[in-house]
Amino acid sequence: MSVVTVPSSLLDLIGEVAGVELLAWDMQDEPGRRADIEVVVAPNWRTPWLKRLDELPALRAVQLGSAGYEHALPFLPEGVALANAVGVHDTATAELALALVLASQRDLPEHVRAQQERTWSPPGEHRSLADASVLVVGYGGIGRALAARLQACEAQVSAVARTAKPGDGLVEQVHAMTDLSALLPAAQIVVLCTPLTDQTRGLLDATALAQLPDDALVVNVSRGPVLDTDALLAECASGRLRAALDVTDPEPLPAQHPLWSTPGVLISPHTGGNTTAFAPRMARYVRSQLTAYAGQGNLLHTVAGPPAGAAT
Repeated sequence: MSVVTVPSSLLDLIGEVAGVELLAWDMQDEPGRRADIEVVVAPNWRTPWLKRLDELPALRAVQLGSAGYEHALPFLPEGVALANAVGVHDTATAELALALVLASQRDLPEHVRAQQERTWSPPGEHRSLADASVLVVGYGGIGRALAARLQACEAQVSAVARTAKPGDGLVEQVHAMTDLSALLPAAQIVVLCTPLTDQTRGLLDATALAQLPDDALVVNVSRGPVLDTDALLAECASGRLRAALDVTDPEPLPAQHPLWSTPGVLISPHTGGNTTAFAPRMARYVRSQLTAYAGQGNLLHTVAGPPAGAAT
């Protein structure tokens, strides 16, 4: 029987898995005196014990609660497999991306400020999402979920991924990342949904941002370093571009950082996947992952390390 730790909030939701002994552990303190833990399911937040995984002698695999995994790579022991939470956050993150787009297009922050001041001052014509040209950069699960929602809002959606692909009913064609610079000049809204890798770090830098048309909106729901903060700040401070950011670089954003007070910038504190949908969806995903592990000794959807060894 394989010994697996899971966050306490998921233990009851996961239920029994044949061939697996489940233990509750939130990775905030030592996991008791168990030396036979084979798989650790990490909570959906950074924990002190990520950097101490090499103290678990029987560890074979780590299952993250996040889609992003770059934060765990420096602490992954040699020979241990790492899997991310594929599909778990797609809907919630797409929801937030759409909310950020709509809030920015319809000037909702200005309306909130006016309400606080008890001021009735209808502005001029609002920007619309309908008929706007939206470029989704990163066309995995989150990108596709967002494209479906954008289509429902009657936006004109195009997409970029690492390599070119045929259309899928949501977009006519998925362009290769090498085509990004040619697509930016026509994009009124750009939404970043890519993972953070060596290839995507600084993807939207000063040169790329300069290619966007005036008044374009940049939305980031991926990772902060995908976007050049200083370059974005300069563009937004000048009034040429706008931004809606769920992730920042640095993060958390320091209280004195100028992004907080830059006109045209909307910030949410990395809340894309933190919704009521997370726990039940993560529990279903973990159950399927552990079923695979118990049956064949491997977690599915590994992103680093070798496949886990045979379950006992």
